[in-house]
Amino acid sequence: QVQLVESGGGLVQAGGSLRLSCAASGRTLSSYAMGWFRQAPGKERDFVAAINRSGGSTYYRDSVKGRFTASRDNAKNTVYLQMNSLKPEDTAVYYCAAAIGLGLRRRGSEYDYWGQGTQVTVSS
Repeated sequence: QVQLVESGGGLVQAGGSLRLSCAASGRTLSSYAMGWFRQAPGKERDFVAAINRSGGSTYYRDSVKGRFTASRDNAKNTVYLQMNSLKPEDTAVYYCAAAIGLGLRRRGSEYDYWGQGTQVTVSS
């Protein structure tokens, strides 16, 4: 079992940047494909980005392509989400998730472990 803890959220103006971190404990992160999701108030949780076990492949939802970058440092047991050119519609609680296996996953049901989330608020 792996425990995930997100950090790095906060309040930022539109056009600004934040970098989220997701630190894992309990098991080595290199055993898991990772994903980032977000949930805005009153809305369902949405897929944001996925990264495979090696970090060599990534996948993004269309609305964040070119602005967000997922990466990982397996030696540090940490996954990152660099968010640039933030927009008010990016405001949400952001969650990282871990999936046993190799490939990229887009559905929340395909992930086995979840962090507690970190709030990102983008002001206009």
